[in-house]
Formats: sequence, C-alpha cells, structure tokens
Amino acid sequence: MAPPVFRFAPSPNGHLHLGHAFSALLNFERAQETGGRLLLRIEDIDATRCRPEYEAAIYEDLAWLGISWEMPVRRQSEHLADYRAALDRLSALGLVYPAFESRAEIAKLVAAREADGPWPRDPDGAPLYPGDARSLSADERSHLIASGAPYALRLDMQAACRHAARLSWSELGEGPDRERGTVPARPQAWGDVILARKEIPTSYHLSVVVDDALQGVSEIVRGQDLFHATSVHRLLQVLLGLGEPAYHHHRLICDGEGRKLSKSSRSTGLRDLRAAGVTPAGIRQLVGLG
Repeated sequence: MAPPVFRFAPSPNGHLHLGHAFSALLNFERAQETGGRLLLRIEDIDATRCRPEYEAAIYEDLAWLGISWEMPVRRQSEHLADYRAALDRLSALGLVYPAFESRAEIAKLVAAREADGPWPRDPDGAPLYPGDARSLSADERSHLIASGAPYALRLDMQAACRHAARLSWSELGEGPDRERGTVPARPQAWGDVILARKEIPTSYHLSVVVDDALQGVSEIVRGQDLFHATSVHRLLQVLLGLGEPAYHHHRLICDGEGRKLSKSSRSTGLRDLRAAGVTPAGIRQLVGLG
C-alpha cells in the first residue's frame, strides 16, 4: 500500500502567522505518524498580491520550525495549463458560462433583490450570484467577449449537481459544529461559484482539486474555515473524475478577540515572534501543541 500523502499549501501574499504554523505542524506530524509524505505547494495564482520575497520567507519560516518536505515544490503559476484543461472539460459538459457583471453591478443587483426580502448568502457570508448571465445566447456571449469586456467563468450549480449523485466526504477531524465521520456535501449553498476569470484560467476551488489529484494527496489537513468549501471541492472532483481524499479540518488559531488571524497581524507573525526571541518550541506551545 502506498504511503499517505499530505500537503501544506500557503499563498505567498504575506508572512506566515501562528495559524499557518499550526496547520503546517499538524501536516508534518501526521506524515511522520503515518509514515507518509509531506508536500509543499505554493498557491500563487494571484499575481497582484503574491511576491517572491514572501515565498522565500515561507521556506525560511518552515525550516526554522523544523519542518521538512519533499522536492520539488509545486508552484501553481507554473501549471496553468492543468487548470485550463480541467476548465475545458467542465465546459464540454455544458457546466460553465461567462458572467459579465462587475463587483459593483453585482452589489446593485443584490440590493435590488433584497428590496423583496433577504437575498441568500453562501457559508462565508457573501451573497449568491444574482445575475442572469446563464440566459444570454451564444451570440450575445461571443459579442461581449469579442468586445474585450471582463468576465468571470461560473459553474452552473444546478446543472452541475444533476451530474453528481449524493455527495459526501470522510471527515477525520472536526467541522465548526463538531461534524465528524461521513459528512453530506451541500454545494448548492454556494450558488454559481467562480471557476476562472478572463485574465487567469483558474480559481482557488478549481486549482486546489486539480493539484490535490495530480499530486496524489490522500489526506487534506486544513483549517475549519475551509470546511464548507469542501462541498464544492467534492462536486468538482466527481465532475472531473478525480479521486476522493479524506479530510481533516482542524481548529483555527484566533486572536484575543476570537477572530481568525490575518497576515497583517504583527503580534502573531512568525518572523516577528522569532525576532522577539520566541523559539520553535515556544511556537508549539502558543498553538497548543505542547
């Protein structure tokens, strides 16, 4: 039997903080406990925010914590063709459509809808897509694209769910409401999620399932803030014919006011804590690993 494969996948858009350290250490320890492999993936598809100096800092901080990983490191920006191929496959199934509304236009549409009552929101609290781009004809879409109009490629969630039977996943950790074991997936709660944009052929949802499948990741250890997104990931895995990993969602490390940590918080940044004299053992104590 092949050894289990784990991965830690930060974005180089800021310095790592205690929450990243906790997740990376959990992945590292799970790999050690099970005789598995640990991969490092750099999720750098956001070219406007990701910087080489942050990527270099990730390697430095992880090594300081005593974490080792297999080489080579997968950098998403070097594998856009993989995501484009997956998107093309979904498009061939008739499950992808371009939507041309700007963020400001979407906000106006939501406000108009809410004149008749609350508009549904996804598990992260964002309003579901309120537009009607699905109803545009092929000619109208082609004309808008040819005109150079910006657009987002969205998943037709209703149609996509008709292609998948009842979805679930194996939860080895714990969800926000203590969900464990076999958890039913509810991708409909997210509406027509964005899979790509005009300027880049992928999104977090699409790239993460493609990467995990190509890298053979068998257990995904990540924070509870991504628990509900697993519903979308399971749907995409089924639509693309990808394998089903197990999931292990862990508690979040929060600030003194109970908020999820941000990369802008200097009080919990690993580099700032290290400069203040905190040791790797001290980091383990701060995140509750003893």
